[in-house]
Amino acid sequence: MTVVVVGNPKPMSRTRSAAESIVQKLTGTEPEHVIDVVDLGAGLLGWGDPKVAEAKEIVKSAESLVVASPTFKATYTGLLKLFLDQFGAGELGQITTFPVMLGGSYRHALAPELSLRPVLVEIGASCPAPGLYLLDSEYESSEDLDAWLPIARRFLTAVPS
Repeated sequence: MTVVVVGNPKPMSRTRSAAESIVQKLTGTEPEHVIDVVDLGAGLLGWGDPKVAEAKEIVKSAESLVVASPTFKATYTGLLKLFLDQFGAGELGQITTFPVMLGGSYRHALAPELSLRPVLVEIGASCPAPGLYLLDSEYESSEDLDAWLPIARRFLTAVPS
């Protein structure tokens, strides 16, 4: 089961569309769950919110995970940080995870590796493939995505031919 977590403050964003498309191209199927973190609202500001707890359980039940964020100030969004802070150290139990970020220029192309991957690893994700950075203007037909897909597929357990 593949789960997508989207940390864009805008519901139904390009970030979400890109993440869903990446899962489709990566696995040949739609993601089983998409958690648009913005939908969790004020429950992210404390501990024990039922909607946040349900989203966490969905994430922890995944076989693979795509965590996607737009690039804000050279890093992932504060909204995504609020959700990721709900997880304790190691809590993801080595779920295969792919950090993905979209941005307006290649100036921030290292953001998935330098900012998002470390926090994912801290909460227990296994990030075996390089983080993926895509220009938000060309995420649907990116040469970078085409080059990344065969690398990432090697780390999935059951990928259709």
